[in-house]
Amino acid sequence: MLSITGFGYRRVPVAGGICLNTAIGGSGSPIVLLHGFPQTHLMWRHVARDLAASHTVICPDLRGYGASDRPAETGAGTYAKRTMAADVVALARALGHERFALAGHDRGALVAFRAGLDHPDAVTHLACLDALPTLDMWEVMHGTLAAVGFHLYLMAQPPGLPERMIGASADAFFGHFLDAWTTDPQAIPAGVRAAYLDACRDAVPSIVADYRASAGIDVEHDQADRDAGNRLRMPVSVLQQDWGAALGYDAAALWGAWAADLRHRTVGCGHFMAEEAPAEIAGALRDLLAR
Repeated sequence: MLSITGFGYRRVPVAGGICLNTAIGGSGSPIVLLHGFPQTHLMWRHVARDLAASHTVICPDLRGYGASDRPAETGAGTYAKRTMAADVVALARALGHERFALAGHDRGALVAFRAGLDHPDAVTHLACLDALPTLDMWEVMHGTLAAVGFHLYLMAQPPGLPERMIGASADAFFGHFLDAWTTDPQAIPAGVRAAYLDACRDAVPSIVADYRASAGIDVEHDQADRDAGNRLRMPVSVLQQDWGAALGYDAAALWGAWAADLRHRTVGCGHFMAEEAPAEIAGALRDLLAR
């Protein structure tokens, strides 16, 4: 199994008997890094080693992904971002950290966003990479431009059909995103790509359940917070590709509605920015932690 060089590994119990496979390295103030789709904690390998020079860096596989436990979907809450955010807080506490900085990419950004709203006393700083809050994402996806998010609609369907369709050609399905969403194929070497595909192939039901939750219960939770006027109270950094204008909306404005202390910037690379531009991402995270 591939690992982050210099990091130790633990299976850390969180809620309901679930254990998260977690890489831990460095020393200093803690930062938790959450991976996206269709990846594992390995996506942070460059950034994690950089930050470990001055911080305790914690890189889990999210529930349902990688080598973490993959509970069966028994209801809408099993893979709700609220549940997954609670996993992250429980993980940090199990490692001795009541307060920590948090950065997430893609799906991990949605978990990080929810953790910031639900656990403001635990999350000191928040970074979200190349994602929109779930509610905003569904509101701006429309017309033919929404074709880029076809997988969102497929995995939003009731249990059964999406799992069978994706499972029948898992490598082609997940490999499509690894190929289409990067501008530098060398950023994801063959061995890492194979590790991602191996992990996804074995986790089709839980990955689908994660996406299904984002078309249902996650929207409900975001809407409730919007209606209540709840906002992120910690310093927030959002790093995105320059895709907002192309899709017809102002990503910075959408994020600004959720965060008073926001710094939004675009990064000149593809979706997998922690692998394509690791030095820039590590620098942006250090800037966030200094705020």
